[in-house]
Amino acid sequence: MLQTCGVAIKMKPKFRYEPAEALAHLRAGDEVLAGVMDRIGPFALELRGVGSIFEALLRSIVHQQLNGNAAASIHGRVLAVLERHGGHTAEALTRASDEELRAAGLSRGKLAAARDLAAKCIAGSVPTLRQSHRLTDDELVARLTQVRGIGPWTVHMLLIFYLGRPDVMPTGDFGIRLAFRKLYRKRRDPKPDAILKHARRWQPYRSIASWYLWRSLD
Repeated sequence: MLQTCGVAIKMKPKFRYEPAEALAHLRAGDEVLAGVMDRIGPFALELRGVGSIFEALLRSIVHQQLNGNAAASIHGRVLAVLERHGGHTAEALTRASDEELRAAGLSRGKLAAARDLAAKCIAGSVPTLRQSHRLTDDELVARLTQVRGIGPWTVHMLLIFYLGRPDVMPTGDFGIRLAFRKLYRKRRDPKPDAILKHARRWQPYRSIASWYLWRSLD
């Protein structure tokens, strides 16, 4: 999908890499990971469609520290509020009252984060979806983590699951650290630098390697 902070134009999300080439590269470079790939089977990541960076980050804010069902319910009510004010846009959120959004289930902290997200989207510091395709991973992390409540982990998930970026290594993710420790028989929780050092052999397809690490815990 393409959009400003206003009306979105739908389009199917696409990977920014060729999965078959990624799998061949990973197999050739890491025997342990190749074994995981054999056990898990085909790479089956499906990108999540989204109308805008605003929509994706708003969902992340709502879902923070909540279980799936509760978060989905609140998220649905928040979107219903935005619909009454013009759609799933930053502009609509600025028109919604605090009372409406609190009644939908947003905590005071999440309401403040959502307000900050909308303001930064309208101001242009949060890029549109079209603009994001011209920015590097590091540039997106730097810009999006300026939003209250948005940290590197959230941006890494956006890059992998929404934008289809091939070479993201979310060392701050608990599942990644746990899987790495188990697969590579580490006695202690691995430090981010240790994971990054090992993951050099996965470049430029660390996102795909990360997906297999997550699946190894299923």
